[in-house]
Amino acid sequence: MSLDTPSNEAAGSEAELDEAAVRLSDVLNGIANDEGRERVGVGDLLGVMKERAFGPLMLIFALPNVLPTPPGTSAVLGAPLIFLTLQLALGRDPWLPRVIANRSIARKDFAALVGRATPWLARAEGLLRPRFGVLAHPPSEYVVGVLCFVLAVVLVLPIPLGNMLPALAICVFALGILERDGLWILAGIALAIGSLVVVSGVIWAFVKAGLYLLHSLLM
Repeated sequence: MSLDTPSNEAAGSEAELDEAAVRLSDVLNGIANDEGRERVGVGDLLGVMKERAFGPLMLIFALPNVLPTPPGTSAVLGAPLIFLTLQLALGRDPWLPRVIANRSIARKDFAALVGRATPWLARAEGLLRPRFGVLAHPPSEYVVGVLCFVLAVVLVLPIPLGNMLPALAICVFALGILERDGLWILAGIALAIGSLVVVSGVIWAFVKAGLYLLHSLLM
């Protein structure tokens, strides 16, 4: 059965599932094992998770930036994060431009990626559980969206060391939102503050170096 044309029975079953019981690893494996389609696109996850797609999509676009990547990667992956985090901050349903939502890879390649990522994701999910719910639901969720939006903007800027820490903070926020875990939201806030302090220090160091160089040239 294709994800684009779910049966009424499947749709009804999905609606009956408890929100907290749906794990991202299960969703990814379900998409990867769907033999009714040849390719898997970003829009597939958006369609399956609906309003819960914020966490998974933020994680997918932020996680590659945690590791060293070729120059320009953060700008490419950061643009969808800006769309998503701004919508989260405004309390809107998740949406992505068609040019992003239609990006796809072969299902077999997607299945291979999911197979490698699932054990690590499952371990993270084992540490997550609904708690301190006031921090993981609106209106606190909107504040998280604002913080993530700021981090996403920083991530796309060409700042040395300006992508890894903000991306890590967004990943922690994404997992906290996905599993409604306020403890991880608190951890994300701590990481966000730390990353913004580091980035501010890097920017200030470059400004001081520029001013010193300018002063040397004028003397």
